[in-house]
Amino acid sequence: MTVTILQQYWWFIVSLLGGILVFLLFVQGGNSLLFCLGKTEAQRRTMVYATGRKWELTFTTLVTFGGAFFASFPLFYSTSFGGAYWLWMLILFSFVLQAVSYEFQTKAGNLLGVNTYRAFLVLNGVMGPVLLGAAVGTFFTGSDFVVDKAALTDVGMPVISRWGNAWHGLEALANPWNVCLGLAVFFLARVLGALYLINSVADGDLCRRCRRALWANAGLFLVFFLAFVARLMVADGFAVRPGTGEVFMEPFKYLHNLLAMPLVLAVFLAGVAGVLWGIGRTLCRLAFCRGIWYAGAGTVLAVTALLLLAGYNDTAYYPSTADLQSSLTLANSSSSPFTLEVMAWVSVLVPFVLAYIAYAWWSIDRRKIGEGDC
Repeated sequence: MTVTILQQYWWFIVSLLGGILVFLLFVQGGNSLLFCLGKTEAQRRTMVYATGRKWELTFTTLVTFGGAFFASFPLFYSTSFGGAYWLWMLILFSFVLQAVSYEFQTKAGNLLGVNTYRAFLVLNGVMGPVLLGAAVGTFFTGSDFVVDKAALTDVGMPVISRWGNAWHGLEALANPWNVCLGLAVFFLARVLGALYLINSVADGDLCRRCRRALWANAGLFLVFFLAFVARLMVADGFAVRPGTGEVFMEPFKYLHNLLAMPLVLAVFLAGVAGVLWGIGRTLCRLAFCRGIWYAGAGTVLAVTALLLLAGYNDTAYYPSTADLQSSLTLANSSSSPFTLEVMAWVSVLVPFVLAYIAYAWWSIDRRKIGEGDC
């Protein structure tokens, strides 16, 4: 395989992991609904038990997503994680709160009280999706950094990338389109969380509340998601000139990417259709409870396609607003060909891991959760 194929292959792997991660944010979405839907102690305990059986998958996928980025595109990892560290630290802090809350809320001698840890779960349910969405939004809107590879020879400070402001990533929240994508991810997570509870919980009253919650959250998701996609299709994009690697602004770049890659367009449309079908069928048929699988698969496809738009077809996937030529592309930020090739062979094991996760999921969820289970 050529270096270009390896780079594109690993961008696909990273994009797929990103899509799976957004799907697994149903755990955060379910937790954000804890006090809205759980009107009794038994219902809240059931909700925490339901999401608590899956939270490790979300956390592990987040770590795997970061690890795959580090191994395949280390310059992005050092630039973003090393420069926009306040944004990433807040994301990781919220997930640590989640882990601590699941572990300690039912421990004997809990000084903070059960509801304090449940409040931490709600905080993670809001912060996690919004901040992750805003971070991904910078793939399309850009970040304030400069890459200077010659700085590696500076004995005093051999730092290849430097951030352009003291906010170190938090400035992403000042861009309304980043926030728009963050809110779209947040409401999508709540939709997926409600669908997951409908599929997993035997409490009829709780399921009815979940169905009612779908109306408002699905509506808000569509508002923010369609607004972001519409703006993306008409926005100038960060194009890369083949041969020279020069980065320049191209009108309607991401629309051009969609039209130039019909397979990605088909995947994106199939993903959106899957999400809408899962929501719509759940709302229209009271006996239907498997909407999470249609909406979940659709989420993976749609998010994967969006991330492919950011990196494929000669596009800078991590643009710099401070210095256009510092923008990161698949060509200028990847690992060595040897590293990419070795990891490509290792990635052959990924389908087997996914198959095991699917089997374990099926084994856990063969029976719906009742009040007596928790």
